[in-house]
Amino acid sequence: MSIEEKLNELGISLPPTPTPVGAYVPAIQSQKLVFVSGQIPMFNGKVQFSGKVGREVDLEQAQEAARLCAVNALAVLQAQVGSLDSIRRIVRLEIFVNSAKNFTDQSQVANGASSLFGEIFGDAGQHARLTIGVAELPLGAAVELALIAEIK
Repeated sequence: MSIEEKLNELGISLPPTPTPVGAYVPAIQSQKLVFVSGQIPMFNGKVQFSGKVGREVDLEQAQEAARLCAVNALAVLQAQVGSLDSIRRIVRLEIFVNSAKNFTDQSQVANGASSLFGEIFGDAGQHARLTIGVAELPLGAAVELALIAEIK
């Protein structure tokens, strides 16, 4: 089954590539690695989940935010390489969580994205991961995700 078929099966349609909100490019390829810049939970040009996780945003919403960040990252990845079927594996995820004081479930938030990559890519979606709680994120987003993928 192709990745596009898998996305359809999961009810996921990739959005247009989000426009960078700063002086950077959405992705860069270096040999067989593609580095996708940080993606926030944007949909139709608006941040869908904003505020502190553990205060304005609950854990389930934060996981949905991480999943939306992952979908946006896939859109960028597809725009960079042409087809998601050319992905050999997801190598690393970096998840930043806009955390309220004493919120310590950042790894649970990140599972919203990690699980999606497993569903889509199977074993090739298993990855190394860095999850960090931060004081603030661009545009007040609750979550931000960056990834590194290897192409065939």
